[in-house]
Amino acid sequence: MSMEDKIKEVIEQEQKLKFGHFSNDDAYRLGTIIYEMAKERELPVTIEIRKNTQIVYHVALEGTSPDNDKWLERKYNLVNRTGLSSYRISLELKASGKTLEERLELTTENYAAHGGCFPINVEGTGIIGTVAVSGLEQSMDHSLAIEGICKFLGRKLLGRKLD
Repeated sequence: MSMEDKIKEVIEQEQKLKFGHFSNDDAYRLGTIIYEMAKERELPVTIEIRKNTQIVYHVALEGTSPDNDKWLERKYNLVNRTGLSSYRISLELKASGKTLEERLELTTENYAAHGGCFPINVEGTGIIGTVAVSGLEQSMDHSLAIEGICKFLGRKLLGRKLD
Protein backbone atom coordinates (compact mmCIF):
# COMPACT_ATOMS: atom_id res chain seq x y z
CA MET A 1 0.00 0.00 0.00
CA SER A 2 1.39 3.40 -0.95
CA MET A 3 1.94 6.19 1.55
CA GLU A 4 -0.85 8.16 -0.12
CA ASP A 5 -3.23 5.21 0.25
CA LYS A 6 -2.32 4.81 3.93
CA ILE A 7 -3.01 8.50 4.57
CA LYS A 8 -6.36 8.26 2.75
CA GLU A 9 -7.28 5.21 4.83
CA VAL A 10 -6.57 7.01 8.12
CA ILE A 11 -8.51 10.09 6.97
CA GLU A 12 -11.46 7.79 6.17
CA GLN A 13 -11.20 6.29 9.66
CA GLU A 14 -11.22 9.76 11.21
CA GLN A 15 -14.30 10.71 9.18
CA LYS A 16 -16.30 7.50 9.71
CA LEU A 17 -15.46 6.36 13.23
CA LYS A 18 -17.72 8.68 15.21
CA PHE A 19 -19.59 7.99 18.40
CA GLY A 20 -23.25 8.83 19.11
CA HIS A 21 -22.27 9.62 22.71
CA PHE A 22 -19.31 8.86 24.92
CA SER A 23 -19.51 8.52 28.71
CA ASN A 24 -17.02 7.34 31.31
CA ASP A 25 -18.81 3.97 31.21
CA ASP A 26 -18.27 3.90 27.43
CA ALA A 27 -14.57 4.59 28.03
CA TYR A 28 -14.41 1.61 30.37
CA ARG A 29 -16.18 -0.65 27.85
CA LEU A 30 -13.95 0.49 24.96
CA GLY A 31 -10.80 0.16 27.04
CA THR A 32 -11.85 -3.33 28.14
CA ILE A 33 -12.46 -4.38 24.53
CA ILE A 34 -8.95 -3.31 23.57
CA TYR A 35 -7.52 -4.85 26.74
CA GLU A 36 -9.16 -8.22 26.00
CA MET A 37 -7.83 -8.22 22.42
CA ALA A 38 -4.32 -7.35 23.62
CA LYS A 39 -4.41 -9.91 26.43
CA GLU A 40 -5.61 -12.68 24.07
CA ARG A 41 -2.80 -11.84 21.63
CA GLU A 42 -0.22 -11.46 24.42
CA LEU A 43 0.63 -7.91 23.32
CA PRO A 44 2.75 -5.79 25.67
CA VAL A 45 0.74 -2.56 25.47
CA THR A 46 -0.49 0.24 27.66
CA ILE A 47 -4.00 1.49 26.87
CA GLU A 48 -5.35 4.89 27.83
CA ILE A 49 -8.61 6.71 27.19
CA ARG A 50 -9.06 10.38 27.96
CA LYS A 51 -12.30 12.32 28.04
CA ASN A 52 -12.07 16.09 28.15
CA THR A 53 -8.39 15.80 29.16
CA GLN A 54 -9.17 13.50 32.14
CA ILE A 55 -7.70 10.00 32.10
CA VAL A 56 -10.79 7.80 32.54
CA TYR A 57 -9.20 4.45 31.60
CA HIS A 58 -5.61 3.28 31.92
CA VAL A 59 -4.12 -0.20 32.00
CA ALA A 60 -0.62 -1.54 31.40
CA LEU A 61 -0.18 -5.16 30.38
CA GLU A 62 2.86 -7.27 31.21
CA GLY A 63 5.94 -6.26 29.27
CA THR A 64 5.27 -2.52 29.37
CA SER A 65 7.20 0.14 31.26
CA PRO A 66 6.79 3.73 32.45
CA ASP A 67 8.18 4.75 29.04
CA ASN A 68 4.86 3.69 27.51
CA ASP A 69 3.09 6.22 29.74
CA LYS A 70 5.41 8.95 28.47
CA TRP A 71 4.67 7.93 24.86
CA LEU A 72 0.93 8.04 25.58
CA GLU A 73 1.25 11.55 27.03
CA ARG A 74 3.17 12.83 24.01
CA LYS A 75 0.77 11.16 21.52
CA TYR A 76 -2.20 12.59 23.41
CA ASN A 77 -0.66 16.08 23.33
CA LEU A 78 -0.39 15.87 19.54
CA VAL A 79 -3.95 14.64 18.96
CA ASN A 80 -5.36 17.12 21.47
CA ARG A 81 -3.50 19.94 19.70
CA THR A 82 -4.31 18.96 16.09
CA GLY A 83 -7.57 17.00 16.29
CA LEU A 84 -6.00 14.40 13.98
CA SER A 85 -4.79 10.89 14.73
CA SER A 86 -1.14 10.58 15.66
CA TYR A 87 -0.65 8.00 12.89
CA ARG A 88 -1.98 10.39 10.26
CA ILE A 89 0.44 13.08 11.38
CA SER A 90 3.28 10.56 11.33
CA LEU A 91 2.44 9.42 7.79
CA GLU A 92 2.01 12.98 6.51
CA LEU A 93 5.36 14.02 7.99
CA LYS A 94 7.07 11.03 6.39
CA ALA A 95 5.45 11.83 3.02
CA SER A 96 6.48 15.47 3.21
CA GLY A 97 10.01 14.80 4.44
CA LYS A 98 9.45 17.32 7.26
CA THR A 99 9.87 17.00 10.99
CA LEU A 100 7.28 17.76 13.62
CA GLU A 101 9.21 20.88 14.50
CA GLU A 102 9.35 22.06 10.87
CA ARG A 103 5.70 21.43 10.08
CA LEU A 104 3.91 22.28 13.32
CA GLU A 105 6.60 23.97 15.44
CA LEU A 106 6.13 21.32 18.13
CA THR A 107 8.95 19.69 20.07
CA THR A 108 9.41 15.95 20.29
CA GLU A 109 9.98 16.43 24.00
CA ASN A 110 6.25 17.12 24.43
CA TYR A 111 4.64 15.70 21.27
CA ALA A 112 4.94 12.36 19.46
CA ALA A 113 3.98 11.88 15.81
CA HIS A 114 3.81 8.14 16.31
CA GLY A 115 0.73 6.05 15.60
CA GLY A 116 -1.58 4.80 18.30
CA CYS A 117 -3.64 7.77 19.49
CA PHE A 118 -7.01 8.40 17.85
CA PRO A 119 -9.55 11.18 18.50
CA ILE A 120 -12.91 10.32 20.07
CA ASN A 121 -15.32 12.28 17.89
CA VAL A 122 -18.94 12.54 19.07
CA GLU A 123 -21.48 13.37 16.37
CA GLY A 124 -22.90 16.85 16.88
CA THR A 125 -20.29 17.68 19.52
CA GLY A 126 -16.85 17.11 18.04
CA ILE A 127 -13.67 15.71 19.54
CA ILE A 128 -14.03 15.13 23.26
CA GLY A 129 -11.08 12.85 23.98
CA THR A 130 -8.71 10.19 22.75
CA VAL A 131 -8.09 6.47 22.79
CA ALA A 132 -4.43 5.48 22.74
CA VAL A 133 -2.24 2.40 22.64
CA SER A 134 1.53 2.23 23.19
CA GLY A 135 3.99 -0.65 23.07
CA LEU A 136 4.04 -1.91 19.49
CA GLU A 137 5.24 -0.63 16.12
CA GLN A 138 3.20 2.47 15.34
CA SER A 139 0.96 0.96 12.65
CA MET A 140 0.11 -1.89 15.04
CA ASP A 141 -0.66 0.52 17.91
CA HIS A 142 -2.98 2.38 15.53
CA SER A 143 -4.58 -0.82 14.20
CA LEU A 144 -5.31 -2.15 17.69
CA ALA A 145 -7.02 1.12 18.67
CA ILE A 146 -9.04 1.17 15.42
CA GLU A 147 -10.04 -2.49 15.76
CA GLY A 148 -11.27 -1.80 19.30
CA ILE A 149 -13.25 1.25 18.20
CA CYS A 150 -14.83 -0.71 15.34
CA LYS A 151 -15.80 -3.52 17.69
CA PHE A 152 -17.24 -1.04 20.20
CA LEU A 153 -19.26 0.72 17.48
CA GLY A 154 -20.38 -2.55 15.90
CA ARG A 155 -18.57 -1.69 12.67
CA LYS A 156 -16.57 -4.08 10.53
CA LEU A 157 -13.38 -3.52 8.63
CA LEU A 158 -13.94 -4.92 5.16
CA GLY A 159 -10.48 -5.60 3.82
CA ARG A 160 -8.88 -2.25 4.57
CA LYS A 161 -12.13 -0.25 4.21
CA LEU A 162 -14.85 0.41 6.75
CA ASP A 163 -18.33 -0.89 6.02
